Amino acid sequence: MGYKLFPVKYGFLPYVFLVYLMFPIIVLINETGVKAVIGWMLLFLFFLSYRKLFFDPPMSSYMGWLILQFIIIIIFTYFYQPSLVLLGFYCANFIGWLRNSKMFTISMILFVFSSILPVILQYEMLSESTYLVVMVVVMIISPFGIHSMSTKMELEEKLNEANEQIEVLIKREERMRIARDLHDTLGHTLSYITLKSQLVAKMTKHQADPQIVTKEVNEIERTSRIALKQVRELVTDMRVLTIAETISDCKGILNSANITLEVTGLNRCENMTSMMQNMISMCIKEGITNIVKHSRATHCVIGLSQNNLGIEITISDNGIGFNRDTKLGNGLKGMSERLELVEGSLNFFHYETGLSVNVFIPIVERKFGGT
Repeated sequence: MGYKLFPVKYGFLPYVFLVYLMFPIIVLINETGVKAVIGWMLLFLFFLSYRKLFFDPPMSSYMGWLILQFIIIIIFTYFYQPSLVLLGFYCANFIGWLRNSKMFTISMILFVFSSILPVILQYEMLSESTYLVVMVVVMIISPFGIHSMSTKMELEEKLNEANEQIEVLIKREERMRIARDLHDTLGHTLSYITLKSQLVAKMTKHQADPQIVTKEVNEIERTSRIALKQVRELVTDMRVLTIAETISDCKGILNSANITLEVTGLNRCENMTSMMQNMISMCIKEGITNIVKHSRATHCVIGLSQNNLGIEITISDNGIGFNRDTKLGNGLKGMSERLELVEGSLNFFHYETGLSVNVFIPIVERKFGGT
C-alpha cells in the first residue's frame, strides 16, 4: 500500500480544511528571525497533529495531540496574530467526534480555556473586532453540534447492527419454523404412507385378496395427494391450518388405521385467532401421528376446552402408552418448542390402558395484540 497523507475513508475533506492554514502562513511570511523560525515549527507541529488525529490514535495520544493544538493556538494568538484564535475550529471538529463522554467534557473545558485566554490577553485588540468575538463564540459552541451528530450516527450504526442481528435471528427462526411445519404437516402423512406400503408388501407376499390390495394402494395414492397438497400450501403459504380441517384429515387417517375417533368441544374453536388455530392444529396432528405410529390403539378421543386462562387440548387413546423414560421424538420436541413460544405446556398422563397428551395454550391476544 502506498503512502497516504490522510485516511482514504475521509475522502477530500481533510485536504479542504488545509486551506485555512493559509491564514497563519500569511502571518508568518511577514515575520523574521527567531520568531519566524519558531512560528514555522509550530505550524508544522499543528499540521502534524491535524494529520495524526485523522488516523484515530489511542485515546491518550488523541488527547495529547489535541492539547498540543490548544497550546499552539494560544501562542499564535498572543505572540503573532489575535485572529489566529480561529484555528480552534480545527480543535472543535476533533472534539465533536469524541464519543467518550468523559473525554469530551475534559476536552471542552480545555478548549474553552484555550479559546477564552487569548481573548482576555488580547482584549484591547479583539474588542475592536465584534465579528471575531462572535466567531469565537460560534467556535466554542460548534463541538456540541458535531458531538450530537456523531452520537446520532453512532446510534444509527448500532441500530443497523442490531437490525442485522435481528434479521439473522429471524431467518434462523424461519428455518426452524419451516422444519417444524414440514415435520408436523408431512411427517405423519409420510409415516402413514410408509405403514401402508409395508402392509401392501406383506399382503402381496402372502397373496392376499387383490381387491383388498387395490384398496390399500388407492389409500396410499389418496394420502400421497394429501401430502402434495400440504407441500403446496407450505410453499405458497396460502392459508393457515384450521382445527376443523385438521380433525377431518386426522379422522381419515385414523379410519384407515382402524382407529375410531371421538371429538368433544369442537364448537369452542370458532372464534379463535388464526395463530391459535394453527398452533392447536399442529399439536393435534402430532398427537394423532404418534397414536397411529406407536399406540396400537383402537379408539382415540380429542377434547377441546377453553376458559379465561387459556385453551386445553387433550388427545387420549386406549393403546399401550409408553415408558416414562422414553425420550421425546422430533415431533414431540417440535410440539414442545412451539408451545414454549407462547408460554404453553405439554404433559403426559399414563393410564392402565392408554396415554393422554395434555396441551395447554394460554390466551395470548392481550399480550401479543391478538396475533
